[in-house]
Amino acid sequence: MTAINITTLPPLPDAHALAVLLLVLLALFLFTRESIAIETSSLFILAMLSIGFTVFPYVNSQGQHLEALQFFNGFGHEALVAVCALMIAGNGLVRTGALVPLGRILARLWLVSPALSMLLTLLVGAFLSAFVNNVPIVVLLLPILISVSLRTGEPASGMLMPMGFATLVGGMSTSIGTSTNLLVVSVAADMGLRRLQMFDFFVPAAIVAAIAIVYLWLIAPRLLPARKAILSDTSPRIFTAQLVILEDGFAVGKTLTELIEKSSGLLEVSRIMRGTGTYVVPLPDAQIQAGDRLMVNDTPDNLKELESALDAMLYVGDTPVDEEHPLSGEGQQIAEIVVMQGSPLLGMTLRQLNFYDRYQLMVLAIHREGNSVETLREKIAQARLRIGDVLLVQGDQDTIGEIKRAGELLVLDATADLPYTDKAVTALLIMAAIILVSAFGDVPIAISAVGGVLLMLVTRCLTWRHASMALSTQVILIVAASLAMGSALLKTGGAEYLAQVFVALTAGASPAVIVSGLMLLMAIMTNIVSNNAAAVIGTPIAISIAQQLQVDPEPFVIAVLFGANMSYATPMAYKTNLLVMHAGGYKFTDFVRVGVPLTIIVWLSLSLLLPVMYSLSW
Repeated sequence: MTAINITTLPPLPDAHALAVLLLVLLALFLFTRESIAIETSSLFILAMLSIGFTVFPYVNSQGQHLEALQFFNGFGHEALVAVCALMIAGNGLVRTGALVPLGRILARLWLVSPALSMLLTLLVGAFLSAFVNNVPIVVLLLPILISVSLRTGEPASGMLMPMGFATLVGGMSTSIGTSTNLLVVSVAADMGLRRLQMFDFFVPAAIVAAIAIVYLWLIAPRLLPARKAILSDTSPRIFTAQLVILEDGFAVGKTLTELIEKSSGLLEVSRIMRGTGTYVVPLPDAQIQAGDRLMVNDTPDNLKELESALDAMLYVGDTPVDEEHPLSGEGQQIAEIVVMQGSPLLGMTLRQLNFYDRYQLMVLAIHREGNSVETLREKIAQARLRIGDVLLVQGDQDTIGEIKRAGELLVLDATADLPYTDKAVTALLIMAAIILVSAFGDVPIAISAVGGVLLMLVTRCLTWRHASMALSTQVILIVAASLAMGSALLKTGGAEYLAQVFVALTAGASPAVIVSGLMLLMAIMTNIVSNNAAAVIGTPIAISIAQQLQVDPEPFVIAVLFGANMSYATPMAYKTNLLVMHAGGYKFTDFVRVGVPLTIIVWLSLSLLLPVMYSLSW
């Protein structure tokens, strides 16, 4: 192998381009820091770019001045408009239950043939994700697979990750499948390239998806160890009971605060019933009388401790709890609540939310990054919730079903039906119209998606509250910041410099090899930083490389698009990876074990297909 001659590398660019390159490196570093919110990092990058170019104005060799305000154009960019509108439209499908019939069919098929049903689930997930954001698809399929796992005894870990990856593979097949695709297509069009249409790269993506799905169906489950899903959690279950205060007992005449101190903080009273039909608000200074019924929810052991400590008698309804009449959890159900962007739980503690009073659900445990953060009730109440946290809750089946139908919280459970409304067909038709008008009506997806959202609001498939909850501040800010960085790289010459370096390092290599190398670079980057950032930064570089090689830039742009979609090797690479990680109880190494081979399969397959499609020489 010929050693790289350092003298062949291009000279360093000017100070502005160097500063932008350093800022891009800093951004990529910040995006990998779990301790720093992506929103904060994105806003920091935007601030640095705008302030920096205000204090140090930039004029290029043609005398053109780069206005600092141009870095905020990303907030009005058609790609971001399309991404937001499609997120809202996808939320409309979830709210109305438009995909529920399909989910029920899949659930029934599992009873007939698990192997074929798994294949069909992968195919359905991949197909739907080509047209709808994969988050609602994963949300639809997760409870189905969890239910199958609980009923059959098969570990959910063998099903959930392959399903999640299938949606990622399917999402890269059309221009609207992911926000990454929309960004690449829009940025390339802004730079003067032919606007890629919805199905322009469908053929290679579909071929690779077929290969990937065979791997996910037959091989991936064998690579995954049996992990314990959250719904199989063995945390102590919570029971509802009444503590009836006995005559001449300790509790008579005491305040509720004194009883809590006596019970070492165990006592949590939801209501106090006095006499027949009279309720006393459980305030700290409420004075307890003989015969009062304290409504409590706790584990059997704790309830028995409270009974002894407070000189009370434990009842369920009108029946005292004893050896012949044990505590019963009839009608109780275990479910998961996932904290997502836009959730009313985000950034709050359960104590601040008055969670039990608000939702009538008891939290058994909080899971974060595949591990239980805390199962002690006091610690659970104080934990500040963040994106990706999963609450293991217990409550009445009807209550869980109602919360799920309301749509305020993302609830995953094994038994309650997904919401289904009379607006489901309307929402489905509107989504189909968005896709068809854009695909065959020569209307930009941003326009058709905005029109579709308006129709969903007018037809009451969505409310404005639901629409706002569908929007992700994280997505908006990182897209805007990525577009700003891409613009700065392009206009200062930073992109051209990186392209020159890449061409110098691959000197003598054929266009096909360079396309393959570029795609691999994007695949590595997207598993470390945001896929949107990788895509927006990579697109101008890809075009500059093609221009220097004097070849068609389209295959290079598509290589960036495909590479930025290979978010398989780490759980933080894509938000659906986090969803399945928590639901399946996976560890980081599980993603490496399954995701790295999948990345290699997809990369090698596309490295062979793209040169054939675009007649690139080897």
